[in-house]
Amino acid sequence: MIGITLSPDAWKDVDSATEALVDKWLVAEGDAVRAGQLLANVVLVKANQDIVAPADGRIEKILVPAGETFAQGKPIAMLKGLP
Repeated sequence: MIGITLSPDAWKDVDSATEALVDKWLVAEGDAVRAGQLLANVVLVKANQDIVAPADGRIEKILVPAGETFAQGKPIAMLKGLP
């Protein structure tokens, strides 16, 4: 399983106590995805960020629903990679 997170580069120069907001999911649990596919839009310090699939696989579980926030390094979904 691969934890899907917002890129560490997005958090550069952001206070460690700041959380990002999941604005919208573009996939659902159980969906098959390809590496590089857009999965979700998030907002961090008033800037929109895209989260893409790190590998081919299936969205096993969405951990942070749209409208909820998450901390730096916290996975927002779990991806089951293809064998």
